[in-house]
Amino acid sequence: MKKIALASAAAVTLATPTWPQDDGPSLMRRGVELFFQGLQTELEPAVTEMQNLIEELTPELRNFAQSMGPALSELMDQVEDWSAYNAPEMLPNGDIIIRRKPVAEDTPPTDPVDEVEL
Repeated sequence: MKKIALASAAAVTLATPTWPQDDGPSLMRRGVELFFQGLQTELEPAVTEMQNLIEELTPELRNFAQSMGPALSELMDQVEDWSAYNAPEMLPNGDIIIRRKPVAEDTPPTDPVDEVEL
């Protein structure tokens, strides 16, 4: 009986592989998964706060779009080339103005030799 048990144990030992099989994810894949899990854990409070802020601002942004939409649309129709204007300025009284950039005169360049008097 001892010989059969010893032979069975030897057969099982010899039948098992000596190195681990690659049944699970690779170490690189597992490392990347752990990295992104950690990143998600760190960013979760910020994302939640951002969602709450968006929920708070949505009605205000909707009201802004409804009230200012027609005025902005009219302004867009009136201005042909935005590159011809400077950045908007706020005046001390709260008015906002957009100044047109100075127009460069289309004078041909003069030849420096013509300007010199001999």
